[in-house]
Amino acid sequence: MGKWKILLFLLGMGLVGCIGGADEVEQGSDVTVVWPATVPPSATAVPSVTAVPLASATTAATLTRPLPPTHTPQPSSTPLPTNTAVPTNPPLPPTAVPVIPTNTAVPPTAAPVIPTNTAVPATPLPTIIPSATPIPIPPTEPPPLSGNLLPNGSFEEGHYNQWGVPELQLPNGWRLEWDEGATGYGNESWDVWVRPETRVLPDYQLPPSEHGIFIYDGTHTVKIFKGYGAISVRLLSDLTLSPGTYRMTINIYPDLYTDFVGGQKVWASDPASGEVRFIISGGSGGTGWIRPAFGQRNTMTHDFTITEAQGVTVGLGIKGPFAIVNNGWVMDAWSLEKISN
Repeated sequence: MGKWKILLFLLGMGLVGCIGGADEVEQGSDVTVVWPATVPPSATAVPSVTAVPLASATTAATLTRPLPPTHTPQPSSTPLPTNTAVPTNPPLPPTAVPVIPTNTAVPPTAAPVIPTNTAVPATPLPTIIPSATPIPIPPTEPPPLSGNLLPNGSFEEGHYNQWGVPELQLPNGWRLEWDEGATGYGNESWDVWVRPETRVLPDYQLPPSEHGIFIYDGTHTVKIFKGYGAISVRLLSDLTLSPGTYRMTINIYPDLYTDFVGGQKVWASDPASGEVRFIISGGSGGTGWIRPAFGQRNTMTHDFTITEAQGVTVGLGIKGPFAIVNNGWVMDAWSLEKISN
């Protein structure tokens, strides 16, 4: 019996040690004892739970049941949601301008449309009062029957030096005549005719500002001049004409000035300082002396008739009787056309 008492004593002591190793709780409270935090290595680890005081036996009874899950899973019979298909062409949001239904009347515009069955008032025509005297219609001048019959009329077809004299540069197809001796206008030393100088000038030998003044067709012009000298010259061409009526046209610029002040030419004040005349040998002849305007282009025409085919000399006579600073004459674009048979 003594051994059994010792064994029971030892077992009791071990039970008291196990209870002492657990967490202490307030005496007199109902508690649920959980497994100690330390678990032997061979056992499966169990999460530690802190002892919570129970308010009553009912609470203790409740804690002995399994805790409900933290969230409620959906029933397995509920199908999982699927992705909703997005239309490939989603409808556009309405624009700022509303669409008018087809059965809605459109308000009329500011300009009403006139129905086709409505008569449009006719525009009244002006009243024409017949004139007692008919208005004459000027006759339309017929085109010339020929082109330019003058050889090298615009002086674009080369030049030469007459008799080899450099100061007598003339367009091909033309020749020059001049007078020498007393002018008959006075007895001074300068009252004599002298030989002029002539040039066939291309545009690049003229200042750009003078191109439009002296060149009227192409790129060349002819200048006949003499500084401080009186001149009387004739620029002539020889050709054969058939019977008919002809019109000769010349363009000439009398470059006659007596002084040069402040970069400006002072034009000759005496109208007799320069005169010209048409020369036509044979037929009805040429003209008398004509006084052109100085310092500007003059376009002149002369009609004449040839009664039978013959050789004819045509050209222009030029007279500058005073020995002024510049006795110059510039000419271009001459023509001779047949206007009737």
